[in-house]
Amino acid sequence: MYPSDYRYTKEHEWIKMSGDTGTIGITDYAQHELGDVVYVELPAAGTKITAGQLFGTIESVKAVSEIYAPVSGEVIEANLALSNAPETVNSDPHGAAWLIKIKLAAPAEASKLMDAAAYQTFISDKEKETSA
Repeated sequence: MYPSDYRYTKEHEWIKMSGDTGTIGITDYAQHELGDVVYVELPAAGTKITAGQLFGTIESVKAVSEIYAPVSGEVIEANLALSNAPETVNSDPHGAAWLIKIKLAAPAEASKLMDAAAYQTFISDKEKETSA
């Protein structure tokens, strides 16, 4: 369910690394919790982002949620297709609904994030807490 070559945060963002570039999005778990996504606000190219800091928002029929940077860098591209089709976040959160691409400031930051197995354990534990 969660791509093994991605890294994950406790705030339910993912990053796929490729050299000095990272593609960032939100996880399937996050989109499920949000419900139907109706609007996505993303930073413009050239914006500097810092690991752990807010870089955008996703609005669903339930609420507005903040999106946090898993790593630091400079935005090189925002997924403008989401402006016209925000529901893509619900249908393909790990693929076509990527949010931004960044030039990594410190690629080693990603090593502090969870791998797919650790993220799935994190979600399972969270679901157990919720149902308890």
